[in-house]
Amino acid sequence: MRKIFWLLVILVLAYAARPLWEEKANEYVDLSFLDPIDQAIENIAESAEVAKALDGAKNLTVRLGGELQSLVTDNSLEAPEAVAKPDIAETDSLFAVHNVTLGMTKEEAQAKVGLPLRLMRNEYGADWHSYHKNYQNYVLLSYDKEGKVNGMYTNQALISSTENLSMDSTKEEVRKALGAPLQHLQKGNVQYILDTRDEYDMYKIDDVYVTVFYDIHEENTVSAIQVIREDLEEQRSGIYAEPSDELRKGSEFLLFELTNSTRVQRGLPILKWDDEVAETARKHSEDMAANHYFSHTNQQGQSPFDRMEEDGIQFFVAGENLAYGQYSSIFAHEGLMNSMGHRENIVKADYGYLGIGAAFNKENQPYFTENFFNR
Repeated sequence: MRKIFWLLVILVLAYAARPLWEEKANEYVDLSFLDPIDQAIENIAESAEVAKALDGAKNLTVRLGGELQSLVTDNSLEAPEAVAKPDIAETDSLFAVHNVTLGMTKEEAQAKVGLPLRLMRNEYGADWHSYHKNYQNYVLLSYDKEGKVNGMYTNQALISSTENLSMDSTKEEVRKALGAPLQHLQKGNVQYILDTRDEYDMYKIDDVYVTVFYDIHEENTVSAIQVIREDLEEQRSGIYAEPSDELRKGSEFLLFELTNSTRVQRGLPILKWDDEVAETARKHSEDMAANHYFSHTNQQGQSPFDRMEEDGIQFFVAGENLAYGQYSSIFAHEGLMNSMGHRENIVKADYGYLGIGAAFNKENQPYFTENFFNR
């Protein structure tokens, strides 16, 4: 009876605090699992105020809902066991990632990073080879036709540089070391203005394009780095790649991997890929791309959670992130992490599953839908 009393108190306080939590449109919780508890305490809910609070409790957002749910079920999600970091050696190259540099052979590189776990088509018409151990020591490498490294990416502390830059470096330190970043990117006869929003800097240094991403919520320290050889960059004829089924699939899985790479760095459980919710997400991206809109609510008035329920997906907590118009999954993920509401979905401990769907409009601009949930 004491537990029931305190749970009732929590519900009443939650309802009273409604203005503090109801404005988060991208969060949702289905508290139908509380029905038996509602029924059990119905007999002692004598006042109109308490009855109203119980009715309102089913509109709780995911934050409070996750806390209440933990009172009645066990959370079996666990972070992966920590993996040792490699020794990062000094380099005579502008940048090295996991002691790999541009121009290394695949054999030399894989002697350092191991074998790839997944290949994903990227915007350059090449494949990102993904290397990691449970998303720790996460590295992406691309190879040219001769099997030499022509592209690198990491969002973990695996960087060395002749400029003494690292993941702890600030935007100010990066600009002091590398100079003024590019303001535009030339593709054929078209000059594209880079809309960086001060969230990343792109540099052309000799025959290499370097993009340094920043975390605006962590004092503008480096969050990731991408290093692309000039001839690989030139394989992308426009600012957006030509769509293909391979690029769509690669974009979806890359965004999934980046999400888990971000989570493990924060001691969070790895999300499992879910094909069913990925299809739900993909249909929404396709709908937005075809009908020229960008919203969590589709043109039939359905919310993300309506769409998931319509597709038969059971969940007690769910959330959705949308991105549109970024050059790649990497740019999309870094942008989402710099938006606090989207970031909260990415690093929410309560989620266990993720499905991602991508689509392209007639201008080749990508739409990304991420659907997170647990059941």
